[in-house]
Amino acid sequence: MKFPKFVLKKSSDDQFYFNLWSKEQEILLKSEMYTSKQNCKNGIESVKVNSQDDKNYEKNTSHNFRYYFNLKSSANGQIIGNSNLYINSSDRDNAIKETKRDATIAETEDLS
Repeated sequence: MKFPKFVLKKSSDDQFYFNLWSKEQEILLKSEMYTSKQNCKNGIESVKVNSQDDKNYEKNTSHNFRYYFNLKSSANGQIIGNSNLYINSSDRDNAIKETKRDATIAETEDLS
């Protein structure tokens, strides 16, 4: 399957999660753990919708001064996914742009 894509997986404790991979084949967004595959698929759909609005991105700095973002649902404010840690804020901001660009066109590869 081509990039960008969502990769849906099952954890060792029988929960489901996904990662959004960019066109450049890097992970942009990691999801929470879901108890069912259907809920995980719903999370992917939520990313596709909510990723397009800047107000749904929460920009943060970690305790060790790394930059990251959370993508939140506009419906309930819940975190849908979080990014990797970046050394500088411009790399984080570029990852947000890539998330907006790639989320709506990404297909889902189910590896569960």
